[in-house]
Amino acid sequence: MSQQMQYQPAPAPHGAPAPQAARNGLGVAALVLGIIGALSGIPMFLFWIAGPLGVLSLIFGIVGMGRVKKGQATNKGVAVTGTILGALAIILAIVGVIVSMLVVKGAVDEATKEIEKQTGSSSATKDLGVGSAAKYNNGLKVTVSKPAAYTVDPNTVVSGHTDGNKAYKVTISVKNDGDKAYSDPLMLTKAEADGKNAEEVDDNTHGILHHKWEKQLDPGETSSVEMVFDAPPSTKELTIKVTPDIGLTDATWKLKL
Repeated sequence: MSQQMQYQPAPAPHGAPAPQAARNGLGVAALVLGIIGALSGIPMFLFWIAGPLGVLSLIFGIVGMGRVKKGQATNKGVAVTGTILGALAIILAIVGVIVSMLVVKGAVDEATKEIEKQTGSSSATKDLGVGSAAKYNNGLKVTVSKPAAYTVDPNTVVSGHTDGNKAYKVTISVKNDGDKAYSDPLMLTKAEADGKNAEEVDDNTHGILHHKWEKQLDPGETSSVEMVFDAPPSTKELTIKVTPDIGLTDATWKLKL
């Protein structure tokens, strides 16, 4: 009976290190993340994906190249490509952030302009005098006439007049200088006599029940209302504050008596 001799591999010399498998994982990860990051950066609005993936790809690629240099990995080309793609993804993410910010800023500016067009004023609205108009971007223009002395008939007064005080009549007008109709403006008025509240006189011809503002102001149309305000005899200045509508800034006239 024949016998076959079996040979065993010679053992490694005593003290020699065992061969290690190549550590190529980080290089591969850098390549995969770099590809995904770079592709995500192309649409720009996906910068929030491209940026983090690019950073990770760049880090993994640098570490992977370090392993290749130390002889621990064999995929130098993969690691280098991953590093380049990671840097590219970061650049695309930065561009995406800038472009997105510009787009958002443009949209905000456009919205702000539209809001100002509807609510803002196009002229000074504080400390106006007789003949001065408060002009609004939506086309409304408000004026207040010079105060005129008004004789109060005590037999017709409902409220607002104190015996011994003087009364002054002003005409408040609002005109639509725009090219579109303005529907149902909510006019709010307030008066002060030398810095103190001045009551509006309510009689048979004046007062809140007689505020006949037009429900709709067509282009070029004007609506006016006469108002009478009560003031002490020593009053030197009558301040009229008008808010043409909700959302519009108030305008103030300081009128010498």
